[in-house]
Amino acid sequence: MAAYILRRMLSTIAVMVMVGTFIFLLVRLSPGDPSAIIAGDAAPPQMMVGVREKLGLDDPLPIQFLHWAVGILGGDFGHSIFTARPVLGFISQRLEPTISLPLLTMIVSVVAGGAFGMLAAWRFGGVVDCTLAAFAAIGFSVPVFVIGYFLIYWFAISAHWLPVQGYQPIDNGLRPWLVHLILLTIALSFPDIAYFARITRASMLEVLSENYMRTAAAQGASSCSMLFHHALKNAGVLILTVIGISFAYLISGVVVTGTVFSIPDVGLLMVDAINNRDYPIIQGVLILASALYVLINLAVDLAYALIDPRIRY
Repeated sequence: MAAYILRRMLSTIAVMVMVGTFIFLLVRLSPGDPSAIIAGDAAPPQMMVGVREKLGLDDPLPIQFLHWAVGILGGDFGHSIFTARPVLGFISQRLEPTISLPLLTMIVSVVAGGAFGMLAAWRFGGVVDCTLAAFAAIGFSVPVFVIGYFLIYWFAISAHWLPVQGYQPIDNGLRPWLVHLILLTIALSFPDIAYFARITRASMLEVLSENYMRTAAAQGASSCSMLFHHALKNAGVLILTVIGISFAYLISGVVVTGTVFSIPDVGLLMVDAINNRDYPIIQGVLILASALYVLINLAVDLAYALIDPRIRY
C-alpha cells in the first residue's frame, strides 16, 4: 500500500507541474494587457512601459514563470495587480461559499441516489425499480435550469418560503445557510441523484448475480449483511469513480453558479479578474481549482486500493 501511495503521489506531482505550466502560458499568452487597463487607453507609451516594468511584465516569460513557480511552492500566490492585496486573501474570503454548494449537493446526491439505487437493485423488476427508471429518465432529460426555474417559481415566488438568490455564511446560523442554498442544491443534485441511482443499481445487480452472493444467502446471511457488507463493498469501485468525477465537475462549475445566482464564490472573483486581466488572481484560482481536482482523483484512487487490494499491484 505504501508503494502504491508513493507512485500515485509522484504522478500527482508530475500532473500538477504540467498543469501549472499550461495555466501560466494560457494566461500570459491570452489577448489583453493589464497595463493598458491600469494606465488607461489614452495613456502615453512611456507610462505603459513604466506600468509593465512595475508589474514585471517586461521580463521574459521563463523569468516570469520562475518567479511565479517559486512563489507558489512557498505558499505565495502573488498580489492583485489592481489592489496589491494577496491573492490568497481574496480566495480565502470566497472559499466557504465555493465549497459549501458542491459539498452539500454531493452529499444529497450520493445519499439519495445510493439509497434509491440499492433499493431498486434489491427489488429488481418491482414497483420501486420501475419508478426509479422513470425518475432517472426525467432527471437525465430535463435541464438543470428548467428544474431551477420551477423550484424558484413554486417555493420562492408563489409560496415565498425561500429566497431566490444570495448567500448567508454558516457563521450566521445553520438555518440561514441552508435556506439560501437549498433550491440550488436540489436543482443541481436532481440529475446527479438519477445518475448515481442508475450506476448504483447496475453495479449492485452485477454483484448480486455472482455465485458467492448465492453462497452467502444459502449460508443464512441476513439481507442487510448481503446488501451492505458484500454487495456494496464489491460494487464500490465504480460508484467511487462516479462520485469523484461528479464532485470535480461541480467544483469546476462554480463560475456559472456564482454569476447566475449571485453567490460570492471564487467563480465571481474569477469573472472579475478575467475582465481586469488580473493575472495573479486568475492564475491563483486556476491552480487551486486544478489542485483540488487532482487531489479528488488521488483520493478516489487511494480509496480504490482500500476497497480492492488487487489495484495496489
